Amino acid sequence: MTDFLGPVMLGVAGLELTREDRERLLHPAAGGVILFTRNYQDPEQLENLVAAIRAVREPELLIAVDQEGGRVQRFHDGFTEIPSMYKIGEIFNYDPARGQELAHDAGWVLAHELLNAGLDFSFAPVLDRDIGISEVIRERAFHERSDVIVMLAGHLLDGLEEAGMSGVGKHFPGHGAVAADSHTDSPVDARPFSEIEAEDLDAFLPLLPRLGGIMPAHVIYPEVDSRPAGFSGVWLHDLLRERYGFSGAIFSDDLGMSGASVAGSPGERAHAALYAGCDMVLICNDFPAMDEILQTLEDRDPNPETQHRLASMRGRRAEADLARLEAARCRLRALIDHNPAYIV
Repeated sequence: MTDFLGPVMLGVAGLELTREDRERLLHPAAGGVILFTRNYQDPEQLENLVAAIRAVREPELLIAVDQEGGRVQRFHDGFTEIPSMYKIGEIFNYDPARGQELAHDAGWVLAHELLNAGLDFSFAPVLDRDIGISEVIRERAFHERSDVIVMLAGHLLDGLEEAGMSGVGKHFPGHGAVAADSHTDSPVDARPFSEIEAEDLDAFLPLLPRLGGIMPAHVIYPEVDSRPAGFSGVWLHDLLRERYGFSGAIFSDDLGMSGASVAGSPGERAHAALYAGCDMVLICNDFPAMDEILQTLEDRDPNPETQHRLASMRGRRAEADLARLEAARCRLRALIDHNPAYIV
């Protein structure tokens, strides 16, 4: 048994923990669990699964999910359907005050429901720009304009914080300018650094002091480094930490994605991401790769600064005004149902 969190966040197989799941979660390199649709049946089952994960070891593992809204929402029945951020951006275009209110609603409702189920955080918000190039980003983004993204994501972060949850901004330094999908390809963004900084990073930098975590993109920016951002010390240490002063946790994107394959075998990917500056690496769906990564990192010594950053990601459930919360849910449902009478 260890007294620290390991650097690996793992997926688990199904609706309850298997013997193999428990063995992986007891490994000293394990530090968290990321849940998916395959892990969800209903709120009661989810609470039982979360309780089982929390009971595996001390300190308790971090538990996270991708619950962004729109097409990236893992838990449905029993949870409020969160609209895509793109829809909130559309409302903002003709009614800025209402768009900001809906962004706060989305963060508050999302965080309240996840924290009530026992999770710690969601990998949200997406801070990428939608400039009509990346289909994998598209409706996950608030807007094409960085200033609007900062405004709406800031209100979503207000909602997360009100409920007791930290936000994780992604995909640093921006995934919106490449057509290739890093889940299935190795995207390359050939723009000069000055353009990336002036356009995409303008959506990240103002929010860095408010983010508990950052997730870098599996995108290569060859004018900056030959390695994808998530494996690049230039991006993660020299720029994100040193130049921009980010003090939160850095989580790799899924090391099982094709965009990570340029860094080598699963074990080599994990080493490269941690060496570049990630505090925790994700391996979500590839169970043999999980075993290889855990074995590779078995003897890695804990870093006190990393432990502090990861501990800060634990959820802190706050009491909510239930009538006000239900009103927020109604506004979100109305946006999904295209019922402007309830939105306004």
